[in-house]
Order: sequence, then C-alpha cells, then structure tokens
Amino acid sequence: MYLIDRDKNRISKLKQKTFSELKFREREHLQEWIANNPSSLGEELLIIQKEFSGFNETNERLDLLALDKLGNLVIIENKLDDSGKDVTWQVIKYASYCASLTKQDIVKIYQDFLGSSGIAQEKLSDFFDNRDISEIVLNQGLNSQRLILIAANFRKEVTSTVLWLMNFKIRLQCFKVTPFAFDEQLFLNVEQILPTKDTEDFAISIATKAQEEIEVQESLKNRHHVRLKFWEQFINASNQVNNLFSNNSPSKESWIGKGIGMSGVNINLAMSNNYCRSEIIFNRGSQEENKELFDFIYKMKDKIEADFGEPLIWERMDEKVTCRIKAQLDGVSYFEESDWKKMNEYLIDVSVRMEKAFKEPIKKLNNYWKNK
Repeated sequence: MYLIDRDKNRISKLKQKTFSELKFREREHLQEWIANNPSSLGEELLIIQKEFSGFNETNERLDLLALDKLGNLVIIENKLDDSGKDVTWQVIKYASYCASLTKQDIVKIYQDFLGSSGIAQEKLSDFFDNRDISEIVLNQGLNSQRLILIAANFRKEVTSTVLWLMNFKIRLQCFKVTPFAFDEQLFLNVEQILPTKDTEDFAISIATKAQEEIEVQESLKNRHHVRLKFWEQFINASNQVNNLFSNNSPSKESWIGKGIGMSGVNINLAMSNNYCRSEIIFNRGSQEENKELFDFIYKMKDKIEADFGEPLIWERMDEKVTCRIKAQLDGVSYFEESDWKKMNEYLIDVSVRMEKAFKEPIKKLNNYWKNK
C-alpha cells in the first residue's frame, strides 16, 4: 500500500505492521473497530450484541452478533495476527447455537445490548427501512445464519475448510485486516479474500430472491390494505387543511414523502404499530454528503426549533448512510382506526410547521452546496 503525495506527485510505501507489535488487542481494539463501523465489512450490518454468551449449557462467547438487511443473523469472529487452525469449527458451533434463536430472543438480545440508550423495536424498524416490527422476518430457517471470519493472516487449513463449506451453500466470508504505518499515522486495510466478489454477489442474489418469497404472505396483504386505507383518509383530511401532500397517492408502504426544495432531502410522514412521525430525511446516496448537509442544518438548530415551536429530535446516525430530524407521537397505531383522528391531527400539524421551519434553511443549504 502506498501514500499519494499530490504536491510532489510521488508515492511513498506504507510499512506493514502486525497488531502485536502495535500492542493492539483483539477485544479492546479490533472488535471495537468493527462494532462501531460494521460497514467496513462492505455492507450495512446492525450489531446487536458483543461477547454474546446466551447459550444453554456452555460458557462459550462469540465476538459480535449482527443482523443483515435480509434479517439473517451474522456471526462475526475476530482474530488478530493469526486465524488459528480451529476458527472454522468455532464459528460453526456458534452458528448452530444461534440457529434456534427466535425473533423474540433476538429483540431481547438487542435490547440488552442497548440498555437504556434506545428501544430495540424502534431501532430495528429504522434499520429495516421503517418497516413495522411485526413484518420483519429474523433468523428465518435453520441454514440462514451467516459467518464472518476476520484476521490478519489465515492458515491454509482454515481457507481450505471455508472453500469446502461453501460448496454446501454455507455463507462464510473471510476478511483480511492489515495495519500499516506511515510516520506517526496508522492505517487499516480491510479486504475480503473469500469468497471472490463475483461468487458472493451471486449468492446474495439467491438469498434476496428467497427472502422475497418468504415475505409474500397473506398477512402482508392485510397490512398493505390497512396502510392504503389509512393514507387515503389521511390525504383527504390533509387536503381540507393544506395542499402539502395533495400530489401524493395512497401507499401500501408505512411512509409517504415529498421534496422540500433540494434533491435527496425530503419531508416524510411515517407510521407504525406504535408511533407516527414527521421527519426531514437526508438521503442523497452518499454517507459523507448526508452528514455534511446535516451538520450545516444543525448550525441553525435554535432558529429552526424556535420557528417550529418546540424541540425536534436530531439524529445524525453516524452508523447509517442517512440522517434524520423528526417529531414523533408515541402510543398510536395505524391498526387502530380509533387512533386515526389523533394521528391525522398530529401529522398535519407537525408537517406544516416543519415545512415552514425548514424552508429558509433548505434554501441556504442549497446555495451552500451549489457554491462549494
């Protein structure tokens, strides 16, 4: 690996290091790096527990337990400079232990991990694109668990076993992590070495198709019907007050939205089995862009909240691509028609106030971005 010097138009070689010589430890460092930035593994993962030991009749602990966007459990095992020769057996055992975890088990495991810092069901809903918790399928099937091995070096007995296991449709990935140094700066390279990317993309496409087939169930048809009915009556009620959502059509999704004056920045209304909310969403596709736009708007927080009339919930969500600013009403459900009037009044009120409060800040944001 080389460092590019633009001014001198030269490259300088980085010095490859080992974790041991840098005095980095597996649990204190590598595990924490992955836990706090799981996207370093090339996809969006939700870490739901560290050092998980909730298995019957064994004291074994797996390093990190995560969920992927398809609801599969992902078992992540970290090693430092050497994978060891038994890591495949170790991670397969963990997968077998996790195969029996129910959806309720997983929600409880995640809530234990969050403690008082958040509500597991709400964060799961966020991760699965605002889907209602009752619709999210988790750990479906006895062979849906995924395995990820992370180490600086993999022994041949490990890579040989991994390649053999892949023949049996076990989804197992190996990531090589290598520390580098240049003067006082330290760098970490994370590289997937097994399977090759083409092979993995094909496996993911199969898994996606299977997941879609699982989700086509009669229960979802009913939910879609209820949502269509809710949004139809909401849009009608909203049109009696203003035309903010007059161009929207009733949707089977749990949200509707409209532009607010800048590409990739929308005002959305969302509802679930236990809340409804109005939110400004920053979703321009680039995590870096979204965070920069959010930070620019955040500088006007006091003025925005004064114009809005009350404090808002500001969620930079560093672990996700998007950012969000929201006002939320808890304790209501779109399944209860008796709640619809209350939800209508709340959503109409806060969306109107939110659009007005953000009108000028979004103009300033647009000018800022165009003149960068």
